[in-house]
Amino acid sequence: MRQKISGEDVEKSSAFKSARDKAIEYAKNSQKLNELLDRAVEKARASKARLAEVWDSLLASFRLLRAYATGRYRDIPWASLVSIVAAVVYFVMPLDLIPDFILGLGLIDDVALLGWILSSLRSDIDHFIEWEKDNASAGENQLEEQDSDKPPE
Repeated sequence: MRQKISGEDVEKSSAFKSARDKAIEYAKNSQKLNELLDRAVEKARASKARLAEVWDSLLASFRLLRAYATGRYRDIPWASLVSIVAAVVYFVMPLDLIPDFILGLGLIDDVALLGWILSSLRSDIDHFIEWEKDNASAGENQLEEQDSDKPPE
């Protein structure tokens, strides 16, 4: 019987440690953070069905990071921000604990890590979503509007 991969297992990997090191650099540089998000959005859209269990939280985290990069939203603890960025860095890395090119398995570790990180930071993400609702204006929620449909079952 195969053992299921958990987010905690992925967090202990050398690939995630590398992602966390890079996350600090991305979090301090708005241009790099936006470029990372562009790659992450592209990969997420291409893998939407396989990301179904984390889809809504993933989109919210992308919007949070965009708002952070533009300076519109800064009400998040640094450790939480770095953890979210590290999860996104890990997500876009093609060679991680389970390389993405392994068909049928390549996103298992990504989904496990994203689910675990986003779940553990649920209160920070919910706080952002409330802020977002209070500060909604035309164009701010473009990604959400484009991807508001649920992923296929």
